[in-house]
Amino acid sequence: MGLFSKIKEGLKKTRESISGSIETMLHSFTKIDESLFEELEELLVMGDVGVPTATRICDMLRERVKKEGVTDPQQIMGLLKDIVAEMLRGGEELQIGTKLSAILVIGVNGVGKTTTIGKLASRLKAEGKTVVLGAADTFRAAAIDQLEVWANRAGVALVKREEGSDPASVVFDTIAKAKSLGADVLICDTAGRLHNKKNLMDELAKIGRILERELPDCDKEILLVLDAATGQNAVNQAREFQNAAGITGIVLTKLDGTAKGGVVLAIREELGLPVKFIGVGESIDDLQPFDAEDFAEALFAREETEEALAADRRIAAGRQFDEYGEELEEDEESI
Repeated sequence: MGLFSKIKEGLKKTRESISGSIETMLHSFTKIDESLFEELEELLVMGDVGVPTATRICDMLRERVKKEGVTDPQQIMGLLKDIVAEMLRGGEELQIGTKLSAILVIGVNGVGKTTTIGKLASRLKAEGKTVVLGAADTFRAAAIDQLEVWANRAGVALVKREEGSDPASVVFDTIAKAKSLGADVLICDTAGRLHNKKNLMDELAKIGRILERELPDCDKEILLVLDAATGQNAVNQAREFQNAAGITGIVLTKLDGTAKGGVVLAIREELGLPVKFIGVGESIDDLQPFDAEDFAEALFAREETEEALAADRRIAAGRQFDEYGEELEEDEESI
């Protein structure tokens, strides 16, 4: 299955909930009027896009319709796809350009945080990077054990201490290990405890001070893992964590099992946080880098195989360009 096809399949439930409902609604209109916008806004809210974001989308759509002189309701889907891509675009790429880069991963229990770290480590290693994991969620023995399983599966080094240890000391040891190995990336798990925000803030601040002292010039990412199935509650979680830590991006997991993927738009629009990765399945390669255009395309895609094939060709060609540093002509047989 190609990359676009994987994303498209992972968004199937969300697509049926949002674009399926919108397409059905549009067939009942013969012209574009205010009642169409009102129904559209309601459907977007029901699709977990959130009220502020749904209103914003409809306002942008009104402007596009007026500016471009659109009169056919069937053209609304194409305009929506463009608007969604525009809203989500920017900041998606992982910032790990320095020789040793640091990634802190936070999130409440049960969202797929440790699994995300394991999949991310596997992806980075497959790209030729040396990765070291730090088990800095020391409040749960299960979290340490689970991360060790993923480290072994990915074939990367793991730094751990006994349950109850100071998380910041684990981060310090992970930095030392990464330096000794000449590693490219270190990824640290951290505990997420929204019920006690002061401890969370104190812990993250301490970790932040160690990173600044030991790796003053390195690229750093603080990624918040959210479960897409929680819908608008994911927005609330992101807001709380944003207040407690300098989050640089979002990883949205379990998109394949929910119809609430519209929450991506709410997180981006209401909090200004870019989505870096999305989880669209349980396999190790189902953690996909987020791409605004591909997400919008998959969200509003009709069940047409040629569309998916064309998108897969575009992505494949882009990967060849990135890998070899020059643009390669499409080879139909190799695709």
